[in-house]
This record gives sequence, structure tokens and C-alpha cells, in this order.
Amino acid sequence: MKAYREVIGAVVLSTAFASGACNRDATTDTTATKAGATTERTTDIQRERTEAVAGLNERVSKVEREYVENEAKVKSGTRTATSGLREELREDVGNVKEAIADLNTTTPENWWDRHEHAMRRTADDIEADVRRLAGNAVLQQKQQEVGTKGEDVSAAPFSSRRDAFVADLRTRVDAMKAALDKVKARGAQETELEDTTARVKKLEDDVDRLKSASADDWWDVSRKRVTEYVDRLESSVERLDDNKPKESRQ
Repeated sequence: MKAYREVIGAVVLSTAFASGACNRDATTDTTATKAGATTERTTDIQRERTEAVAGLNERVSKVEREYVENEAKVKSGTRTATSGLREELREDVGNVKEAIADLNTTTPENWWDRHEHAMRRTADDIEADVRRLAGNAVLQQKQQEVGTKGEDVSAAPFSSRRDAFVADLRTRVDAMKAALDKVKARGAQETELEDTTARVKKLEDDVDRLKSASADDWWDVSRKRVTEYVDRLESSVERLDDNKPKESRQ
């Protein structure tokens, strides 16, 4: 009987050791799988970053050449454009190069600071155009009317910062939209008004999308912002040719 109990005990211990070894192996396998997935994603992002930066730089070089050609036509008198449009495009060409360079060094640790800074600068630039078109007094009045919105703010560290930022920009966007609604323009200034209105709408869409962004979206959000900046610059370079009849403008 004693021998029987010893055999049973040995079997139980053997099973326990085997089970523990299996659990350790499973844990090790899971950890290794997660580490492998993280490394693979990091490699994918690095490859995407290299390809994206190269492609964006190529597009900007082409846009810059077109801008120089159109600027020369404006200076020669064969085309017309408001000084505001010309200065804005010149600034955009420089800013987009900086944005692409930053994209090449963007990381999960610095992406939000850069994204927030870029969006605030965009909002400031658009607001300056709105002030010029609508008048400072009108914009201030609309800002007072819109006031501060009471948005729900998450308690999570990243989410709370995101929610507060979104609420602030949304208030500014609403004030700019209301101010532009009061503006009447013709000729070259009408083109500028249409462009500024479109930029406000684009900022509004970006702010709305940012509401659901997570910290894990850092690369997708950053790449999309810079890519759309280049997209807008490509379409905006033709604003220098705003002496065309309205129906022929794209």
C-alpha cells in the first residue's frame, strides 16, 4: 500500500512539473510572439516612413517648380493674385518641407506634441486669413458668441489631453465659420474667401476625426496630416492663377 501511495505521489508530482513546464513554455511563447509582433510593426513603420518621406519630398519638389513658374507669371503681369495668396503659398512651401523632415523623426513619444503644435499653427494661420477677410471686430464678436463649449473629457492621461485640445480647436473653428458667413467678396478676393472657407472646413474635419484617435494611431495620424498638407499645396498652387473666369476654376 505504501509503495502504491509513493507511485501515485510520483505521478502527481510529475504531472505538476509537466504542467508547470507547459505553462512556462506557453508564457514564453506568448511573450516571444508579442515581442516579435512589436519588432515586425516597428520594421514596417520604418519602411513606410522611408517610402512616405521619399514620395512626399518628390511631390514637393514638383510643386515648388510649379510655384516658381506661376510666381514668375504673376510678377510679369500675365496673371494676377492678391498679395495674401502669394505670401501664404510662399510660407506653405517652406512649412511643408519642415513637416516632412519632422515626419522622418516622429516617434510614439514625440508625435502628439508635434501634431498639436502643427494643428495649432494651422489654426493660427487660417484665423489670420479670417481676420483679414472678415475683420478683427467681427471675428472677436463671433468668438464671444460661440464661447467655450462644455465637452466631455476623459480621465485617461492621453485622452484627457486630446479631448481638451479638440474642444479648444472646435470652438475656434465655429467662430471662424460664423465670421466668414458675413463676408462678401468679388474677383481675386472671392478666390481667397473660397479657399479660406475650404481650409476652415478641412480643419473642422480634422478636429472631428481627432476625437477618436488613440495613442497607438501615432504613425497613421502623423503621416495623414503631412500627406494632406502636400495634397492641399498641390491643389493650391493654382490659386496664383485667379484671374480666370470663375466657371473655369477648379
